[in-house]
Amino acid sequence: MTGARLAVMLLVSACHLSVARDQDCPSKQDMQSSLRQVHKLLSAHEESYLQNLRTLRKKLSLLQSAKPNDINECASFPCMNGGTCENEVNGFVCICDKGWGGSTCQSQVPTFFITITNTSSSAASSSPQATLSPAIRPSHCSQVQGTTHCTCDPGYTISGRDTTVCTDIDECELFHTGQAGRLCLHTCVNMAGGYRCSCPSGYNVTRDGRNCKDVDECATRQHNCSRDQLCINTYGGFQCVRVYCPRIRNATYAKTSPLRCERNPCPVDSRACSQAPNSVSHHFLSVVSNMSAPRVMFRVSAVRVIGDTLRFSLLGSHARRHFTVQRSDRLTGQLLLVSPIQGPAMVEAEVEMTELEKRVQLARYITKVTVFVSQYDF
Repeated sequence: MTGARLAVMLLVSACHLSVARDQDCPSKQDMQSSLRQVHKLLSAHEESYLQNLRTLRKKLSLLQSAKPNDINECASFPCMNGGTCENEVNGFVCICDKGWGGSTCQSQVPTFFITITNTSSSAASSSPQATLSPAIRPSHCSQVQGTTHCTCDPGYTISGRDTTVCTDIDECELFHTGQAGRLCLHTCVNMAGGYRCSCPSGYNVTRDGRNCKDVDECATRQHNCSRDQLCINTYGGFQCVRVYCPRIRNATYAKTSPLRCERNPCPVDSRACSQAPNSVSHHFLSVVSNMSAPRVMFRVSAVRVIGDTLRFSLLGSHARRHFTVQRSDRLTGQLLLVSPIQGPAMVEAEVEMTELEKRVQLARYITKVTVFVSQYDF
């Protein structure tokens, strides 16, 4: 039975009761007015009932869908430095002892500041009472409609539950590695509100502030090499070298360039002299540590060939640990790095090119390659 029908029946009964008591039945206008009032009352009652029913259904639904959380987040004792752990649904909260802050009470917080809140104003401000540590700053708080909102300066974050304290973010630790690589190529130095990258001696920080670029001490004359020495720039430094011509019995040499010595003409009857190298060349290479292999390091070529055969070989056994020699075409041989070299180091290799005519040696040419390996991989 609806509220409207119930109201009509009540009004009809009231009219019958009035007639029985020898009273006039209420007029139609009075009955309509009363009917509207009763209808309004019943509608309000019905709406309240439906609202209570919806609320009850919602609570029942939540109770049915909720899953018990048996995981105790505090079981692993995440709070450090004497902090007390409070287990919560899907998480935990650390209550830190005095002087400590952070999500797990990992940061030391000085206690020489106070927070002044003007309740008659719409804003609250933090005022330090002494010189704060650069790693600690007060937050900037404001109250909006009874709710306090606190923010930190760039490079800082709210320290645990105490929203009045901001602690420095250690970007070097937080972004130690990532998809884009290390935050700094060499060393990351955390600073209050930020960080900076530093490079080792012999390098400058690049414009992006993250990478390191080698300083060419030879080109910029930042070296101490003497006039009879050659300045060889290396990654992170330089080397002063002297080039000497070989001393071989029955053969003499003359320097024809700063890096090349050629044998003087041999006597006609001197076989020992003719077997000595026709020339000895020096080359210096600078590479980074642990450079990937295999890799071509140097090429030796003959301008013209007198004999019928040209042979390339690697002299000495020590160099074979890292190098080998192979032919790239008929007139060219190449020095190949076969295993990475851990720096800092200096490694030498000698490449021999021999001209033969019917297996008889016509000429020999020696190329000495000195490789300076940096301490770093950049």
